[in-house]
Amino acid sequence: MAVYLDDVSRTFGEYLLLPGLTTKECLPGNVSLKTPLVKHRTGEKSQIELNIPFVSAIMQAVSDDGLAIALARNGGLSFIFGSQPIASQAEMVRKVKKFKAGFVVSDSNVKPDSTLAEVLAIVKRTGHSTIGVTEDGTPNGKLLGMVTSRDYREGKDDNNTPVKEFMTPFSKLVTGKVGISLSEANNIIWDNKLNTLPIIDKDQNLQYFVFRKDYDSHRENPYELSDPTDKKLLVGAGINSRDYMERVPALVEAGVDVLCIDSSDGYSEWQCDTLKWIKKNYAGKVLVGAGNVVDAEGFNYLVEAGADFIKVGIGGGSICITREQKGIGRGQATALIDVAKARDEYAAKTGYYVPICSDGGLVHDYHMVLALAMGADFLMMGRYFARFDESPSKRLKIGNNYVKEYWGEGSNRAQNWQRYDSGGSESLKFEEGVDSYVPYAGKMKDNLEITLGKIKSTMCSCGTIDIRELQANAKITLVSSTSIVEGGAHDVILKEQS
Repeated sequence: MAVYLDDVSRTFGEYLLLPGLTTKECLPGNVSLKTPLVKHRTGEKSQIELNIPFVSAIMQAVSDDGLAIALARNGGLSFIFGSQPIASQAEMVRKVKKFKAGFVVSDSNVKPDSTLAEVLAIVKRTGHSTIGVTEDGTPNGKLLGMVTSRDYREGKDDNNTPVKEFMTPFSKLVTGKVGISLSEANNIIWDNKLNTLPIIDKDQNLQYFVFRKDYDSHRENPYELSDPTDKKLLVGAGINSRDYMERVPALVEAGVDVLCIDSSDGYSEWQCDTLKWIKKNYAGKVLVGAGNVVDAEGFNYLVEAGADFIKVGIGGGSICITREQKGIGRGQATALIDVAKARDEYAAKTGYYVPICSDGGLVHDYHMVLALAMGADFLMMGRYFARFDESPSKRLKIGNNYVKEYWGEGSNRAQNWQRYDSGGSESLKFEEGVDSYVPYAGKMKDNLEITLGKIKSTMCSCGTIDIRELQANAKITLVSSTSIVEGGAHDVILKEQS
């Protein structure tokens, strides 16, 4: 007969946190939201640590290169959506890796006998105003000069003018030598009042550019998530269990930092095969998460197959109707508590800690703290990020309100049949997601500051200043439906708000 579980399938909205002792150390400025992203030995640091516990959902309406750049600059990480051609997904990864690297390989270059028209075409195509002039027009050719917008007047100068006649020649450039540190490069920029410093080798070949704006940008984004060595932003990408043998190599070549198998139900042999192939063919060096699961069995199955983190949640997303359509899923709070317990037991038994990601079920900002307290190492969110300027969907005005489009990967619009693949024909049998709108919220940075401020304040009220402390010491209570009503404004007449 069927197995019946005694526990009730509960959501975050059924719980509250109890205050802990708020010591004088518990100030928002002292709170650290650093958290491990991938599997590591207990007591050691994870190969990748997030500076804020947020990753963006693997969705067409959420995670393209634009949002990936913005989120990484604010301390989190995006998984660029995989329901697109392999080449275009890999190109999005490349754009993130090139966006800000401290030492930037120039992909906008011309020869001395190129024309102003060619320069203008490059500027229009790439948006780059700094162009290297090399002997052969390649990124690493002998540097002969540099062109910026100050060297010509568009619309005034003859478009057929050769670059060598208006470029800043090498003799007038201040350069740095390969091997100097980013700090030393920035000092040269500062001392010489430069916007760009070319880095050359002993043979005068161009290797990199270092830009003043990158230094200023880093100061404005202290939580930026980047590689400590080359300062490139970190980015993830979603894959499926169908074309992974072609997609993974392309993403790795593009520079992806971590992968995640995207599926509504990860407890499958398809995911096991995918994980084992990646670990075998890349000798364990390519990091990959898996999921989604809702219980200990699913967690242990995928971890044994080689997963570096596990995503938890089925049917709890705001645009997801899997539970309604298939009767499959579990309340997100209950699922998370169960998987977190399995994660801790696995760590105690093996000495390896496998982070878990809570995916779905977040209605209010305080639910984020509950999810972390219940054991999540980081949170994957779609609706939250879809509202911002940086997401790829259209902003529309409906009535007097601005909204952004937001659709599920299981909707007919997305046609991401691979995410819901059961091994049959290549098609979407029925919808497991809806096409919708979310209220437009403006810039990501402004909204993140408010959300993170709430999280830090709540953690201080719990008497904790980091996520591990919160998980160890948080006190959580079930609440009744009447206490939920009591928690909001009641027995008053609210003034109209503009």
